[in-house]
Amino acid sequence: MTSTILPHPQFDLVVERVIDLSPEQVWAAWTQPELLKQWFCPAPWTVPECDLNVRPGGVFRAVMRGPEGQEFDSSGCYLEVVPNRRLVWTDTMLPGFRPAGMGIMTAVITMEPEGSGTRYTARAMHADEKRAQQHALMGFEQGWGKALDQMVALMKSL
Repeated sequence: MTSTILPHPQFDLVVERVIDLSPEQVWAAWTQPELLKQWFCPAPWTVPECDLNVRPGGVFRAVMRGPEGQEFDSSGCYLEVVPNRRLVWTDTMLPGFRPAGMGIMTAVITMEPEGSGTRYTARAMHADEKRAQQHALMGFEQGWGKALDQMVALMKSL
């Protein structure tokens, strides 16, 4: 797949692995709310609410709840949807491409067949190096990596 998204080493954070799931399984995990709720944030955090309208301009919303009851609402808008290959959404826009104000990132999830599995790449793109560093300090690599492990375990159990 040819991408028009150019990586930026100082502004982007990336988790990339070859995983033992098909692109269709990864797609299902990312696009079905009841599945996404089960793996999207690292345990012991949970996702009690999820709303996905998987189309350009549609809503991406996941409420993450911590073990002490703190909540983080990750809401945004899908920009690009290529079934079984790529999802792009941003929290800098609300559904319908409405400006959201102070967003943190644009996420690009790619699923490329590789051998009997999938080359999975999750890229979090930021407006500047400061925001990328803040997201890294929040535990991006460890958190998104653990969530990916949870996704693989869930989808293999179905």
